[in-house]
Order: sequence, then C-alpha cells, then structure tokens
Amino acid sequence: MSSTPPPPGGGETGAAPGATVADEVVPHQSSSPVAPQQSSVAFAEPAKAPIESQPQQAAAISPAKPTFAIEEHPQVAPAKTDAPAGPAAASKAKSEAESVDIIEHMLSLEDIQKKYDVVVSPAKPASSPGLTSAEAAKRLTEQGLNQLSPPKRRHPFLKFMDHLLGLFNLMLLASGIVSYILLAVDFESNKSNLWLGGILIAVAFLNALIEFVQGQKSAAILESFLNMIPTKCYAIRDGKVGQIAAIELVRGDVVYVRSGDKVPADLYVFSANEFKVDNSSLTGEADPQERVVKNVHKNPLEATNLVFNGTLSVNGDGYGIVVRTGDNTVIGQIASLTANESRGKSPLTTEIDNFVKLIASVAAVVAIVFFILALTAKSLSVSAALNFAIGTFVSFVPEGLPATVTILLTFAAKRMALRNVLVKDLQGVETLGAITLLATDKTGTLTRNQMTVTYVWSGSELYYAQSMSESSTEAQEAKALDMNAPAANEITHIAALCSRARFESSEGPVSERPVLGDATETGLLRYAASKIGQFDGVYDKYPKVLEIPFNSENKWAMTIHQKKHDAGDLMLYLKGAPERVLRLCTSYHEGGVAVPMTDAHREKFEKTYTFMASKGHRVLAFAALALPREQYPHDFAFTKDPKNYPTEGLTFYGLISLEDPPKHGVREAIGHCREAGIKVMMVTGDHPLTAEAIGRKINLMLQDTKELIAAKRGVPIESIPESEVNAIVIHGEQIDSLQEADWDMIFDKEEIIFARTSPKHKLHIVKCAQARGHIVGVTGDGVNDSPALKKADLGIAMNVSGSDVSKEAAAMILIDDNFASTVSGIEEGRLIFQNLKKSIQYTISHTMPEVLANILYIVVPLPIPLGAMLILVADLGFELPNALSYAWDPPESKTGLMKLAPRKPVTPTSLARLKRLHAEAAENGEPARDMESGETPKPTIGSRISGVVRSFTALFTARYWRNAFEKTDEEVLVDRGVLSWAYLEAGIIETIGCLVTYFAAMWYYAGATPHDIVSNGNSWGTASGVKAPITLGSGRVLSTGEQDDVNQIGQSAYYMAMFFQQCFNLFICKARLGYPIGRGMFANRNNFYACIIGFGIVVFIVYVPPLNIAFSTSYHLSPLMWLIPIANGVLLYGYAIVRKKIIMSRQPVSYTRDVVGLQMYPTRWSTRG
Repeated sequence: MSSTPPPPGGGETGAAPGATVADEVVPHQSSSPVAPQQSSVAFAEPAKAPIESQPQQAAAISPAKPTFAIEEHPQVAPAKTDAPAGPAAASKAKSEAESVDIIEHMLSLEDIQKKYDVVVSPAKPASSPGLTSAEAAKRLTEQGLNQLSPPKRRHPFLKFMDHLLGLFNLMLLASGIVSYILLAVDFESNKSNLWLGGILIAVAFLNALIEFVQGQKSAAILESFLNMIPTKCYAIRDGKVGQIAAIELVRGDVVYVRSGDKVPADLYVFSANEFKVDNSSLTGEADPQERVVKNVHKNPLEATNLVFNGTLSVNGDGYGIVVRTGDNTVIGQIASLTANESRGKSPLTTEIDNFVKLIASVAAVVAIVFFILALTAKSLSVSAALNFAIGTFVSFVPEGLPATVTILLTFAAKRMALRNVLVKDLQGVETLGAITLLATDKTGTLTRNQMTVTYVWSGSELYYAQSMSESSTEAQEAKALDMNAPAANEITHIAALCSRARFESSEGPVSERPVLGDATETGLLRYAASKIGQFDGVYDKYPKVLEIPFNSENKWAMTIHQKKHDAGDLMLYLKGAPERVLRLCTSYHEGGVAVPMTDAHREKFEKTYTFMASKGHRVLAFAALALPREQYPHDFAFTKDPKNYPTEGLTFYGLISLEDPPKHGVREAIGHCREAGIKVMMVTGDHPLTAEAIGRKINLMLQDTKELIAAKRGVPIESIPESEVNAIVIHGEQIDSLQEADWDMIFDKEEIIFARTSPKHKLHIVKCAQARGHIVGVTGDGVNDSPALKKADLGIAMNVSGSDVSKEAAAMILIDDNFASTVSGIEEGRLIFQNLKKSIQYTISHTMPEVLANILYIVVPLPIPLGAMLILVADLGFELPNALSYAWDPPESKTGLMKLAPRKPVTPTSLARLKRLHAEAAENGEPARDMESGETPKPTIGSRISGVVRSFTALFTARYWRNAFEKTDEEVLVDRGVLSWAYLEAGIIETIGCLVTYFAAMWYYAGATPHDIVSNGNSWGTASGVKAPITLGSGRVLSTGEQDDVNQIGQSAYYMAMFFQQCFNLFICKARLGYPIGRGMFANRNNFYACIIGFGIVVFIVYVPPLNIAFSTSYHLSPLMWLIPIANGVLLYGYAIVRKKIIMSRQPVSYTRDVVGLQMYPTRWSTRG
C-alpha cells in the first residue's frame, strides 16, 4: 500500500481517478416471480444494484419491440409462499437465525456516533477528531486484535497417532506385541519372534510415518498461500490522519479508504466521493458496487453505506467508522460458518476402511479357528498354537497396502502439481476423479472478473473487438474491427479519452499492465490501448480541459479535450447509458460524416442495442461534438457552476458492449466434464440473467429452460411438463422454501444454475446434493464460497484470485486459477483410481498362497510351506516395488478414462436405493441424513456406542447381507471382480503352482514324495516337537536336521514360485478396460524395473547363506525349480485372456453418450493474432 497520505479535506476534493459509468440500460422485462417447482426465475434487480443486461431469452419471451428503461429497476420481491411444515421450515428458520450479525446500516450517523462513542465531521471528514490513542489502546485490550482467528490445528503428534491407531496398523501392532509376549514366555521356542514382532511393529510405524509426512508436506505448502488481512491502513486518531497496522483497528476508529486499498474492517460510510468497491469475493457480483452515505436496503450485504473487510476499493475514496473487527466482521462470520462444517470421509477412505474391516474380520475369525485346531488337531502347545495363529493372521493382512496406497497417491499428487493443481489431502487426488457433480462459482472462476470489450457498433457497422477464430459466434455475427474506418477510429478515441482510468505503468503488454480504475473503464482502456498506435502519448497529445464525472442523475460522463478539427480546437466527448446519450444527439455519424438523426437511425440503434443486451453484455453509448472556434476558442475557460458547456446537439458515434468473458479453456473444460458424465452446475451470487448468458457460452447450459420452451411454443409456462425440461435456473430467494420433491426435480435436470445465492444457500445446495448420493466437487475463489468448499467432498479454490478463507477451506488449490486444470485433475483422479485398483488386485492375489500354506499345515497336514517371516518379506519385499510400479501406468487409452461414467453415478435407481436405506436406518433408530435439508445429526458418545452395537448385530440379519450383495451401478475399489480374481481364481491357480514347486523341490533334493511329506507332516522337523528320524518311501532316513533342511528347500521353492507367478499377475492386472496383451502392456517400463528389483530381493533372501537362518530358506534350491512357476504363470496368463474375453462379451465396457450441442472450439480470445 502506498504511504501517500489522503488529500487535505478528504472528501471535499475531486475523486480519485477511476470514476466511471456504472449503470447501463436494458430492455424492460415483464418478470413475475415463479413458484419453486418451476424451472427458472428472473427477478428484477434490487434498487441501487448495477443493472444487468438481458440474455438470449429476452427476445423469445418478449418478441415485441422493447422499450428502454432510463432509470434503475425498482426492487421486486419474490412471491411469498407459506413456509412448509417440517424440515424445510426448520431449515428456513435456522437460516434466518444465522443471518449476518450486523444492523448498523439501518442506523443514522448520530446513532452510530453515540453507539461507538466517536465524533466525526461529515462535511470535512479528514478533520474528524476520531478516537484518542489512549481510548484506542483501551478498546484494543478489551476487543482484541483485528484479525481472523486461525483455524484450529490438530497437534502433529495427535495426527501421527491418528494414522498409527488406524485399524490396519492396530492389527500389525497387536500381532507384534503378542509375538513379544510369546518370546518372553518361551524364549528358546520363539526366537524367530524377535524378528517377527519387530518387523510387524516397525511396519505399523512406517505406514503411519509415510501417511503423516505426506500430509504435513501438503499442509506446509498451503501455509505459503495464506495472508489474512492487509498490513497497513489510514486511520484518524487524535484528530490526525496516519498509517497504522490494520490489526490494531478497534470499533469506533475512523478509517480512510482510497482507490486500490483493501478494506481493513467492516465500516459504516459517512463520507463518499465516487466511492466504489469490488464485492466479488464476498457476494460474487462482478460489477463494482457504489457506496454512498444513504441506504434503503435491509439486507446488510446490499447496504450502500457499508463496506466489508477484505473487499477492494476500485474507485474514488471514502471515510467510515469501524463497526466490526476480526471474527465479528462479515468475512469472519462466514469463516466461522466454514469452521462449523466438517468434510466427510472421501470415497477412497471409506472403501479402504470397509476393505480393511472385512480383511480384519476374516483374518481374526480364521486365526481363532486355527488356533483352536492347532491346539486340538495338531496337539501344539499354547505358545506354538499362538505363533501359528499369528502367522495365519499375518498371511491375511497385506502389510504393504497402506504404504502402497499412500505412495501411489503421493506420486499422483506430484503429477497434479506439475499441472498446477495443489492437493492438500492425498485422498482428494482420487476424489476429484470420482465426483459426479461439480458446483462452480462464476465470477473469478469461470470468468476472468475482468470486463472486456466484445462488440463495437459504429457507422452502422457491427465489429467484434478481439482476435478470435473464424468459427466463433462473434465472427459469424460481426466483422473484424477496422481502425481505418473513421467512425470506428473515433469511437475508440472517445473510449480512451472520456475516461478516468489510467495505467499505473507504461511497461509491459497492455493486457498485463495494472490499471487504476473500475472494471468497466479498465476494459475500455485496455481495448483502446490495444487499438490506438502510440497510445502512451495520447493524453499528452489531447490534454483534458474539463471533466464532468458520471453521476446517477445524468447517467453519463463528459470530457473536453484540446483536439483540433476543421471548425475549431476543442472536442467534447460523452459516454453513458445508451438511451440517455441518444436523447442528447441530433446527428448520426455515418459514412465518415455527421448526418441528421432519423427514425431509421433510431431503429438501427434499438436493434443493435437489443442484440447486445440479449448477450448479457454491459452496453455504453458514445457521442461527440466538435466545438466551433468562434464560440469556444482554444483558451476558453470552462466552468461547472455556472455551466458554460453544451450538452445538446451532439453526434451519435455508436455503441460498445463489454462482458466479463469466460477464462481461457473453460468452455472446453466443461465440455470434457460433461462428456465424462459429470454434471456441472453454476452456483453464483450474480444475477440469473447474467449467469444464464455466461452458462450458454461455456457449454454449461445448452438446452432450453421451461420459459424458453413456453415462449417458442406460445403456451403458458404452467402447461410445460417437467419431463420435457432439462435446463433450469433457480433464484436464491426460492431455496429456503424448497421441499424434498423440489430438490429431486432440480437435481434430476442435466443443466442447473443457481443464482443470487448467499454463502448459506451454497452450503445448503451442497448438503442436499450429497444427501442424494452425489460426490460433490465445489470450485470457488470468494469468501462466500468457503462454507461450501469446506463441506464438499472436494473443495477446489483459486490461488491467485482466491481469498485466504476459501484456500483454507478447500482441499485442493488451482495454482494458476485455470479452471481447465480441473479436467486434468479429474483425468488424473480417474487414472489413480484405476491404478490403485490394479495395485490392490495384484497385492491381495498372493494372499491365498500365504493363507492356504498355513491352512494346509493344519488340515493335511504338511510341514509349514511358508513361515511368518517369509510372508513378511514377501509382502514388504518383492510385492512392494511391484505394487508401486502401477503409479506410473498410463491410461489404457487416451480418451477412454474421460468417456467412462463416474464410478458412483447418481441415477433414479441409486436414489431410490439410497432413500430405502435411509428409511431402513430410521426404522433401526440410526441417525440418517435428512433428504430435504441435507443435514446429518452430529453423533454423541451414546450414539457412537449404540452404532457399534447396531453394526455388529446387523451382521446376523438377512437385510444386511441383502444390501451388501445388492447389485448396483457403482464401481468400488475392491469389488466382486477384484475379490473373485484375487481369492478364487488367480489365488488358487498360484497356490497350485506354489505347491507343485514345493513338492518338486523337496523330491528333487531329498527324494521325498508328496505321500512321504503328507504322511509325516505332523512329525516333520524340529518345529513339530517330535524330533525323530523319518523313513521315506524310498528307504532313505532323514534325521531331524535333514528334515529341517528339506523343509527349508520347500519353503524357498514356495516363496520363489509365488514371486514368479506374481510377475505374470503384475501384467495381467494392468488390463482394466481391455485384454492383457498388446503394446499397452509394455508402456510402463517401471513394471519391468520392479520385477528386476523383486528378483534381486528374492535371490538375496534365498541364496545368501547368512539370511537362510533368519528366514528359514536354503541356498541349495536349484534354479531348475524356477521353470515350474514360470510355466504356471504362462497358464495363468492364458486363463486371464480367456476370462477377459468372456467378461467383455457379457458385460462390455460402457461409455457415456455424446452430449448434443457441445461447442468444443477454443474459448473466446484464447487464440492470439
């Protein structure tokens, strides 16, 4: 912030540069409020708000020739309906109770001075006494610092413990602790537990550490983006204006705000000079809002005598009294609303939790059963039986799974960072790929929040002002701007000279220079600067001698410049509301000369103006008057009072329309989202007409609303059935009165826009969508978006334009503010889901060879084919690099992922199922989400305990198993196909291969046949406790030591056989959408590197003699034994191809249907030239 003090007298001097025409005229519309069940609402603008132009539907609804409004729209209230009883009424009451806590805008200045014990001078605000330093220090002690309370942070140690005490790690910790207990009871018999227990506990800590470290890294990156409030501001204390730290402001302080300043607190304005603020971050309105002393609005967010903390002054200056600081400001209240919301578990977290619970339950039951069998059937000691049970338990648990999932997500997050998408929560990587509904703000997210000139109409010719492709709509409707045309050249100069906006610097490209001025004048300035040669000298070439700023009475601004013409030395330029400017003109510039104005000219004007307004553009008119030298010589002294300048007899030069254009790539991005089956809806605080106009430009709304259908058919709106309508625009006024059936109807539409929404409305919309099964992503940049960002399954904030509160609330940040990056994120999220699914399918495929090895030890019985230590070095050895190698797997096809439907689609069937489950939950006394309000009751300790009891008892009901195995359209991480392949198909085939290799190795080494091994299984080796020689069928006698050697050969063969077969399985699991053959199988070189690393680990464990003792392996295993699992792996591969062919013939991969009408050419002005 500049340290330049305010001008003496403050408000008495001229306004700061940048005052502009803030209003434009639009065609009148007969807009009656619509009941909640209707498709669209188009309420008139509230008084004093900037008037929005009408989108395309204006002409359809009102085909007659429009009349033009000169004054601002009066306020039109929506039709009042009786609040429905039940949850909707309660929701509305709650909304009213939680409204913004500020009433000062309804008080007089005298009341404000009395309330805050401060004296000001409205006539000479800079001379106001303000607070004394002593009083300010006293209030600061009482009220606290003017800063937002930082969000509550969980201590890092507690975060680590959260990870460590997860169910998965708890299983490992429990197994490790029991291993050490057994070691303490009988050290000699349980020496191996020294390694086993240590490894199990270490793995648990390692899993937790990996998750914790990755989470902390993301949090640390986020901190660098946050900066809560401006550091300095101007305040009047002890009767003097000076700079103080904004954090030291107190209620009652008098603050001076200039153009370009960030408002440091909530202020009551008592003096304003062309004062305008940008409230887009708070309310979503793109247009600057004028601030004056008088106010007629009851809604504080619409009050014209309040400015809010965090908003930006874009024009003029003003003085205000601080009425709210810190957490009590409007931004603070919204931040607290955000803090009260919690984000639910991500779909990935929920599915992994469910899988872990399933594995833990099965493992615990099997371990207990075989502990009992070991005691009875094998007659083992309690210590040996417990060791065996631990081995069985460990064989069920894929120890490397948590680390695999975390590392895969980390790699994906790093790839997303390269695409300018910062992920705060690793689970959010996959959530983005799973979303079914993307709710996005408009201003600053879809649009640039930067007014840009679109059309220029001058000399009866319509031009488009920007460089764009020949296929664009603008190129079809108009022609490229020709600066050689006299009218076009002159209207461009009028736009440049009749303006208070100025570049702060003359360096750099015009499009990137900072501008001092509001959005409309900034747009005109950038346009003129890009078209006029040697623009930086134009103000010196044509100096200004008089300026009449825009005001709400005239609705025009005027300047007079020293610019020579044939009849004199001075030119008068005027711009403003089109109808007002037209009234002042008697001639019309056409063919390079001024001709008398005719009715034909007026008809052209009305036709062009209607066309521009129908696009939702802001429209301004431009006129000029060449002042005659005889009456106005070059040194003529113009005065405002008395007025000695002309305001009639001007020449009309034309119209210029501006819009807040879509960002680069937005149209294509939304098109790709819709092609991917994701419903994209706009939730904005802006006007419904503006929102719809933008929506129709960016593929968000392609079909007709009910109003447009009715207008085209010439029938009443009520006669159009909802079944024929797929597009809807909802006004925020309706939201509180919507009932469950209304919400069902709304979310059933393909194209949805919510307009004029408050932060609570946005939050309510998200909750209602989630209550219907949607996985909701929310994008936004403003403070008003933050509660919805926090509650959504995935909140996506903007970095550059985003507020600090929104970035804190979001789970993901677009570093470059490019909405198109969201599509990259969705594709990456879908890819990581596919790769995670491959990895898990691969990882759990080796469970059956491990589990069955322990089961056969009891049931057959066999000498233990695979010990607990080998199970661990399988899971954490060769399996880990193989599973991690999927992180680099590319998509199976370039477009396939983005043509798949969301993995949890919301359909009428899924909605009916969800409602049935909610009803069943209510019958059982379980807390269920209310479908109308979207609220879920917060659990208490008692409800948590009863919930655990209900979950356990539900296992013994038919309803539970019916719901568990009910066929749905959802695709989950671990589904029937994954379980079938891992446990029943590949798992069994691999087990057979391992057993064949096991028996073959023992026969090859010692001549022990399978019959010899089975018949002597109970007494084999020192582990059996018998410790006696065994006579084989061949007559060979094996001592106890030789029995151990033979069994170590068998275990080594079993272990290596599992590795070789899993290498084949590694490539089989790569094929999710096609066959496991072709070039795609070799696209990821890391798969081969992983196999090489795994082979090195296996060879190291088996063939390094010192390790044979720790892992019960033997370096005597012949490499000839490798051929058996390799052959079985080829058999497994052939089976997988036949299986995939059968599955694809019965259930081919279904892709989303094409969306009719998508415009996939580059977004406006995304091409340069």
